[in-house]
Amino acid sequence: MATSAHDGPDAAHVRPEGVDDATVAALGKLSEALEVVEHARGLLYGFHRLTGTADLALGEAVGFLREAGHDELADTVERDLVGRNVIEGRWTFQIVEDYDDGYYATFRDLEREARERLANGKRHLFEAEMKEDRRTHGLRHHEALPVDADEVD
Repeated sequence: MATSAHDGPDAAHVRPEGVDDATVAALGKLSEALEVVEHARGLLYGFHRLTGTADLALGEAVGFLREAGHDELADTVERDLVGRNVIEGRWTFQIVEDYDDGYYATFRDLEREARERLANGKRHLFEAEMKEDRRTHGLRHHEALPVDADEVD
C-alpha cells in the first residue's frame, strides 16, 4: 500500500482546536437536517416545474378538444382549470418564493451561523472525521484527497 504525501483531510475539514465531539456531532446533525431541506427544496422545484408543464399541456388539450368538436368541454376545462391557483391565491412560483425567502433562507442562515460560531465556519467536520475513520489508509481509492495522475502507482 502506497502512502500519499497528503494522507489526511485538508485544512478546511480539520476540527478547530477546542471543538469537542458533542459539538461536531451537533453540527453534523444540523448539516444532515439542512441536506434534507435541500432535497425537499429540490422536490418543491420539481413540483413547480411539473405543475407548470401540466398547465401548458392542459392548454394544448383544450385546443385539441376544440378541434375535435367538444367546445363545451373545452370551455369548461379552460375556465375551471387552465391557469388555476394550485392553492388558495397562489401558483407554484409563489409557493417556491415563499419557501425560499422564509423557511429555507432562515434554515440555511442559522446552519451557517452555527458553523461560524462553533467551528470557524468549517463544513462537514462530522463527515470528514467519519471518512478518516472508515477509509483504508494508504489504499488506492481510499485517499483522503484527490491525487494527481503522476502520484498514482
